Amino acid sequence: MSMSPSSSDRVAREVVAHRLRGLRVAAGLTGHELSRRCGWSDAKTSRIESAKTPPSAADIDAWCAACEEPAQAVDLIVASRHVDEMYASWQQLHQHGMRQAQEDVQHLYGTTRHFRIYCSNVLPGVLQTREYATALLATISSFQGTPDDSVSAAEARFARSFVLQDGHRSFAFLLEEAVLHHRQAPADVLVAQLHSVLDVMRRPNVSLGIVPSDAPRATSWPLESFYLFDDRRVSVELLTAAVNLTAPSEVAAYAKAFSAIAGTAVYGDRARNLISKALSTHE
Repeated sequence: MSMSPSSSDRVAREVVAHRLRGLRVAAGLTGHELSRRCGWSDAKTSRIESAKTPPSAADIDAWCAACEEPAQAVDLIVASRHVDEMYASWQQLHQHGMRQAQEDVQHLYGTTRHFRIYCSNVLPGVLQTREYATALLATISSFQGTPDDSVSAAEARFARSFVLQDGHRSFAFLLEEAVLHHRQAPADVLVAQLHSVLDVMRRPNVSLGIVPSDAPRATSWPLESFYLFDDRRVSVELLTAAVNLTAPSEVAAYAKAFSAIAGTAVYGDRARNLISKALSTHE
């Protein structure tokens, strides 16, 4: 079942409401005691905790102060302000096809200077050839049951690769070794795609690490793919939805995970050897 925009927003509001309730419970306060400290009605506290009423910045400040956790307010205010884009189901984003969703992130890519991208399932979009992107997007469209505009969507995705040409931007890619072997496209397309990755690795503004399949796990398990845009936003790709995080503590957590995973990756000739190994299985 697809998720309507209103229900997607509610999921995101519930995340903020859950965190506020968690602060109250951790502080050992009842709803009535928190309401008294904040100077508002019990009904308002109930509406905020049930995600029926979105809290204002002043509400969040008061709530955190009442729980003696004022430092939590910044994160929660940022999350609340971006609640409408925090959670978006793929069914919602792709209901008229995928091209528009690809075009909608052009500005984000154009305004980002430092990219940190971790992928555990497929090659990141900015590295994809037209042919690989077309095959992958067609598969996604089929799985989701959404209109198949994979050719034009792939063209829009490929257009984002212009950022790689800009020497003022830097890119750090981390790929699980399994990504090199996943058959997302016909063999000849995969071969061309892997050769393209080898070419990109030569760029001075690109760092590409591969996490060997037998490497010790920095996080105990492979994480979902995620994209860090400077230090201001993380986009996480789930099976059913895109989750966009802007709260400083959440961005910092993903940056920490990226650094930990980077320590288990191999680079340079060792990474190229793993790509050559994958090429030998596809050629």
